[in-house]
Amino acid sequence: MIFEYQLSTLHQNFYDITLQVREAVAKSNVVDGIAVVYCPHTTAGITINENADPDVVHDIFIGLNKAFPNLPEFRHNEGNSTAHIKASVMGSSATIIVKNGKPVLGTWQSIFFCEFDPPRTRKFYIKVL
Repeated sequence: MIFEYQLSTLHQNFYDITLQVREAVAKSNVVDGIAVVYCPHTTAGITINENADPDVVHDIFIGLNKAFPNLPEFRHNEGNSTAHIKASVMGSSATIIVKNGKPVLGTWQSIFFCEFDPPRTRKFYIKVL
């Protein structure tokens, strides 16, 4: 089954979508399998990381911004080359094991939609099989 979700992003941030993944897995009735979370955008991504301390997301953005600064040599007319680079590095999907009808995540893990070029109305898809 494929589930489609919409998300409005106001800021460059990691948006926790773990509840939507849990919902999709529950609706799918898949007991043991996988869930694939996919982002069809070139300036956003999907990742799994810590959910307990918001400073982790803050620190990831500091690292990404230092690693991929906006450079005057960039030629892309829209001016969002750094968002494209960050999205490519982060990746456009994550695969999560489903066991006993639930996503398998570590104690501190969440699934995040990574927005690098806000504000936007975004979509993401979850396929459970």
